[in-house]
Order: sequence, then C-alpha cells, then structure tokens
Amino acid sequence: MFTGIVEELGEVTAVENLGDASRFRLRGPVVTGGARHGDSIAVNGVCLTVVEHEGDEFTADVMAETLDRSSLGALSAGSRVNLERPTAVGARLGGHIVQGHVDGTGEVLARTPSAHWEIVKVSLPADLARYVVEKGSITVDGISLTVVEAGPDHFTVSLIPTTLALTTLGLKQPGDPVNLEVDVVAKYVERLLAAGQGAGQ
Repeated sequence: MFTGIVEELGEVTAVENLGDASRFRLRGPVVTGGARHGDSIAVNGVCLTVVEHEGDEFTADVMAETLDRSSLGALSAGSRVNLERPTAVGARLGGHIVQGHVDGTGEVLARTPSAHWEIVKVSLPADLARYVVEKGSITVDGISLTVVEAGPDHFTVSLIPTTLALTTLGLKQPGDPVNLEVDVVAKYVERLLAAGQGAGQ
C-alpha cells in the first residue's frame, strides 16, 4: 500500500521492448536505498516489482496489461517519473490509501498559474467520474491530491509550489497523459450497495 506522497522525482534510464512486455530501468537514489529483489516501488502511481537493483538504479518488468491501462507505455529514456516506496506499518498516512492499481488515464487539459499555487485541469474517463467528488481524494501520477472541482468529464486540483517542484505535475503540459487511481473506498462502497440492493429483490 502507498500513500501518494512522492518520495523523489526519478528518471527512466532505459526501456527494453520485450514484445508483450517492457523492461524499464529507472534511477532513484532514495527509493533504491535498501531495495531488494521483489520489493514494490510505485512509478507514476503504478505498483511495479523490483527485478534487479544496482547502485541507484533498479529494473522492473511491465506487462502489456499495465502498458495498455496506464501511461507507462509513453515513457522513454530521459522521462521523469514520480517514485514512492510502500508505506511501513505504523507510519503516518500522509496522503490517502493508494493501491498502485491504475484505474485509467486522463489528459492534462489546462494549467492556470497563480501567485502561490497553480490549478491543473485533467480529463476524466466517463466510467470513473462517479468516484470523484469535490474535496475528495484522487491519485494523479501517484500523487495524492484533493479534488477542487469535479465535473462530468474533468476535475481540477490545486498544486502548491512543493508539488510543482518535486513531482512530474510541475512538468506536464496540456495534452500530456497522466495515470489516475480513484479512492478505493468509493469503489467498495458502490459494490456493497449494489450487492445489498440485489439481495433485497
């Protein structure tokens, strides 16, 4: 489990096409500290497994399903990525419960700068809109954020200078894809309510 608090802005150093999968090599001095084979690291909000670890780099295999459902397929050598290790039991939950299981992708639609923050508007797939509410939580490229406005096909988030400086959202421009993970609690509530309605019929 992750919390959506990005630990560092890493970099893709190589991408190897394996046909039905890709092998990524990524640099991240913080998240590789103490990393071992089989550990999990979230890359732009996608939970990946460490295959190899050497120095400040690690490799991870990404299967076709993940490439199809996330924006990882658009990455290449030199791309910057958000990196986070799983939260430790007993640690502070600084963001919200993040699984690292991307629900879909959106697209940065607009950026509106202000003196001390920036509003970013992101497109929202129709099948995810019901899980996004004003002042609720959403994960964008692995970053735990609070929804400012929730529309039928978009949402906005307000970013402080720290988020802009230390994550990929400071670099994304209109047209760029982002990974989205909605609040898992909302999905469970929907499933339980549907099951309860079915049992009452």
